[in-house]
Amino acid sequence: MNWIKLFVVLLLASQLSGCFLTKVVSVPMRAVGAVISIIPVAGNTAHDAIDGAADVVDDVPI
Repeated sequence: MNWIKLFVVLLLASQLSGCFLTKVVSVPMRAVGAVISIIPVAGNTAHDAIDGAADVVDDVPI
C-alpha cells in the first residue's frame, strides 16, 4: 500500500513541476516589467517586451 501512495505522489509531482518551474521564472519577470513601466517614455515599451518574454517562458514545455 505504501508503494502505491508513493507512486501516486510522484506522478502528481511530475505533472505539476513544469507549471511551477515556469511560474518561478515568469512571475519575477512580470513584476520587474510592472516596476519598469513607471519610467516615462520608454517604460511601457520595456514592459511590453518583458511581458512578451514572460509569455514565451510560460509556453516552454517542461
